[in-house]
Amino acid sequence: MAEYDVVVIGGGPGGYVCAIRAAQNGLKVACVEGRGALGGTCLNVGCIPSKAMLHASEMLHEAQGNFRKMGIKTSGVEIDVPQMLSYKLEAIDANTKGIEFLFKKNKVDYVKGWGEIVAPGQVKVGDQVLNTKNIVIATGSEPASLPGVEIDEKRVVSSTGALELTSVPKKLVVIGAGVIGLELGSVWGRLGAEVTVIEFLDQITPGQDGEVVKNFQRLLQKQGFKFVLGAAVQGVEKLKTKLKVTYKLRKDDSEATVDADVVLVATGRRPYTAGLGLDRLGVETTERGQVKTDGHWRTNVTGVYAIGDVIDGPMLAHKAEDEGMAVADVIAGKHGHVNYGVIPGVIYTAPEVASVGQTEEALKAAGRKYKVGKFPFMANGRAKANLVADGFVKILADAETDRILGAHIIGPGAGDLIHEICVAMEFGAAAEDVALTCHAHPTYSEAVREAALACGQGAIHA
Repeated sequence: MAEYDVVVIGGGPGGYVCAIRAAQNGLKVACVEGRGALGGTCLNVGCIPSKAMLHASEMLHEAQGNFRKMGIKTSGVEIDVPQMLSYKLEAIDANTKGIEFLFKKNKVDYVKGWGEIVAPGQVKVGDQVLNTKNIVIATGSEPASLPGVEIDEKRVVSSTGALELTSVPKKLVVIGAGVIGLELGSVWGRLGAEVTVIEFLDQITPGQDGEVVKNFQRLLQKQGFKFVLGAAVQGVEKLKTKLKVTYKLRKDDSEATVDADVVLVATGRRPYTAGLGLDRLGVETTERGQVKTDGHWRTNVTGVYAIGDVIDGPMLAHKAEDEGMAVADVIAGKHGHVNYGVIPGVIYTAPEVASVGQTEEALKAAGRKYKVGKFPFMANGRAKANLVADGFVKILADAETDRILGAHIIGPGAGDLIHEICVAMEFGAAAEDVALTCHAHPTYSEAVREAALACGQGAIHA
C-alpha cells in the first residue's frame, strides 16, 4: 500500500492546484482522478472549451459584421462546425497535457480511477489502497437536473452536450438565464441559431448589479436573444421533428409553449460526491448536498478536508484554486488565505460582464452609505476605435473613507479589467488610489481610472 502525506480526490482546478501546492510545500502527494484526463469539468467540458467556442463565434461575428466597416473585404465566410469542435479539442488536449507535465515536474503521483474513502486515512482506487495522513475532497459539481426534463445530450442537452452539437440548431431554447446558459446561448446564437431563454426569476444573471443586468439584457436582445422571465418550465415533449417546451408564467399561472430543435438545460450545478463513501465515513453534509467545513476547510472527520464546488460558496474554478492552495498550506502547518470578499465573477459573452465585491442592492439592504463612480465605454477612445463601445465601468466606494466596496463592468475586456479593482480591494485601497494611478493611453483600462475619478471630483472625459 502506497503511503502519502496528502491524497487529493479530484483533478479539477481545485484538486490539481492543491496537489501541486502541497508538493511544493514538501509533502508526498497523490491526486486521484477518474475522468481519464486532468482539469475537471472546467478544462474538459466547461470553462476552456466554452471559451474556445465563444472565441470562434466572436471571430465569425467580426467577419460578418465589422470587417467591411474596417476596410477588410471577405467573401465566402462559412461555418465549419466539425472543424470548430476539432479546434476546441486541441485547446483541451494542450491544457490537460500541461497539467500532467506539472505533476511530473512537482513529483505528484497521478492515480487514474475513482476514489473512495474506505476509512479515515485510506482511499481506495480500484484494487489499490492509498494510505495517507490527509485527504482533500475536490470532486467538483455536475449539472443540476430539472423535474420533467430528461437530458439525452443529443436534443435535450446539458452544458456538456451543448459543446458537442455537430450542427447549428435552427431554434435553441435555453432553460436558465445564468452564466452558463447565456454564454452557450451566445455561441450558438452567433453561429445562426434563434435563441429563446426561459428563466424562473424575474431577471437574468441573479445576484448581479441591477444596473448591469438591465444593460446586459438590452444588449443581448439587440443581438437577437428572446427572453421569457418569471416562467417555470413544466416539461419538454420530444416529437419526431422538434421539441415542444411548455412553461407556466408565475404572475398569472398561464401556460404557453415554444418549439425548439435543441433545448439546453442550464439551471445550475450541484456538488458531486457520489461514490466517495461520505455517509459511511460520517462526513456531515448540508441539505443541498454540500460538504460542511470550518474556517480551515476541515470536515467533521479528522484528516478530511473539502474545497471547491463541493462546499459552500460560488461554484467558480478560481475560488476552488484559491481554496486548493490555502488548504495545502494549512496541512503543511502554514496559514491558508482566501479573501471571499474579493472573488471576481465573469460572464464571457460579448460584451463581457465582470464584478467583484458588493452590489448597490446589497449596500442599500445593509444600510451602507456609499458613492458611485461610473464611466461609459462610449467615451473611451480605444473602445470607440475598436467598435466595442457598449457598456460602462461602475465603482462603488464608501461615502466617508472612499474605500472601494465593489466594482461592476460590462464592456470590452471586462474579465481582465476587473482584476485591477481586485488587487486594489485586497490592499484596502480607496477609489482615489486608482484615480491617481497613471493608466496607459489608449487602453480600455482608462475607463476604470475614469470611474474612480468619478468617485471624487469627476471623470475627465465624460
